[in-house]
Amino acid sequence: MPPRVRFAPSPTGYLHVGGARTALFNWLYARRHGGTFILRIEDTDVERSSADMITGILSSMRWLGLTWDEGPDVGGPHAPYFQTERLDQYRAAAARLVDAGHAYYCYCRPEELAAKRSAAEAAGSAWTYDRTCHALSREEIANREAAGQPRAIRFFVPPGVTQFTDLVRGHIAFAREHIEDFVILRSDGYPTYHLSVVVDDVAMEITQVVRGDDHISNTPKQVLLYEALGAPVPEFAHVPLILGPDKKRLSKRHGATSVGEYETQGYLPEAMINFLALLGWSPGGNQEVFSRDELIERFALDGISGGNAVFNSEKLDWFNQQHIMRLPADEILRRLRPAIEAAGLWRDGFLTTDAGWIARVINLLKPRAKKLADIVPAMIPFVSDRITYDEAAVNKHLRGEGVTEHLSAWRAVLQTMPNLDPLETETALRKLAEARGIKPGVLIHATRVAVVGQAVSPGLFEVLELVGRDRVTERLGAAAS
Repeated sequence: MPPRVRFAPSPTGYLHVGGARTALFNWLYARRHGGTFILRIEDTDVERSSADMITGILSSMRWLGLTWDEGPDVGGPHAPYFQTERLDQYRAAAARLVDAGHAYYCYCRPEELAAKRSAAEAAGSAWTYDRTCHALSREEIANREAAGQPRAIRFFVPPGVTQFTDLVRGHIAFAREHIEDFVILRSDGYPTYHLSVVVDDVAMEITQVVRGDDHISNTPKQVLLYEALGAPVPEFAHVPLILGPDKKRLSKRHGATSVGEYETQGYLPEAMINFLALLGWSPGGNQEVFSRDELIERFALDGISGGNAVFNSEKLDWFNQQHIMRLPADEILRRLRPAIEAAGLWRDGFLTTDAGWIARVINLLKPRAKKLADIVPAMIPFVSDRITYDEAAVNKHLRGEGVTEHLSAWRAVLQTMPNLDPLETETALRKLAEARGIKPGVLIHATRVAVVGQAVSPGLFEVLELVGRDRVTERLGAAAS
């Protein structure tokens, strides 16, 4: 059957880049094999979960383009897709496990368990639950139930070995003697992670569980639950963690960690997808820049490495530049329109009479843009008379001896030219510099500062053509005076 995979974030924080990478791997696998990608919100941690976090997660998923086939706002045959709306199913499953002898009531109070753990640690030994409540007789259980004594439900771990074949790490085996009887339903009626995730995966017919390898230790417990519930065990693929440059788990100390922060900073979703896909997965070959469709075509779980991946922000910047270069000018204009309007630079003619011209401006500027938003301030010399001059550049290139006279002479030459064709303009500048006995760089640097206000810009002669002769000569005159 086509694969059914899921991404199940907990809304106790915004979408972390590690979670986004896991979501991406699931999404790519589903799209590659014509399967179903399910988004499920694991919000049973009611004290830490919030509606704002849910909204943030959904927004980040949509920004990345990781659309889901079943889940919030979409629905599906296995709704609801919020765990807090599925509590009856978890409680019913726990009751079935008790009736079948796979689980039992535990009446131990938290302080009793803490005292036993402290005593064991003081004696220098590890403590696991001693099955006190598993030894209770039916009569004792009935009396405690009649008295309404609070109790959790623990899963009874049978002897033996739990093993599974991980699609990334290969064969993995856990001796059950090291797994204590774990709680599946707390005394407040809320399920633990192990029970809720298994019940949901069974109900939603999940065929592959692709998640971070920090979950490997959870897997044997969950395999036991699948088997006890008489359900097929899905395949597991545990992907490597994402580390910071210091090889420690990625956290705030390394910079931005939420997807929303990267969106705010001006990264392209195409670049973020490309970057995340190659964190721990290799398509083989030397190609690094991929479109979304190319990633879908190439993605395979066996390309995931077993080693941890390192988050390199400089590499992300490089991917962002590569994808900016891939974007056509009209798409860049569409995405930047709100920012251009906010800067007071928008003209309706950008979509009509000036469409070809503004496209040339954008194509000239985009190779220097690390973020898409970098293009907006760089547009100012082309679309506005509000030039901001860098004082250091002015001091260095406009206040030298003879610069005023050189610029006046250069302005006079430009006024005689019908247009500022880059090749013709450069030829004219070099001819004038030779005639005046100066290096061409003197005129080039002074002209750049006079026209754009900065010491750096794209190719000067392409800039002059797009700024236009009238504006160029006006600015040269202002600089000379």
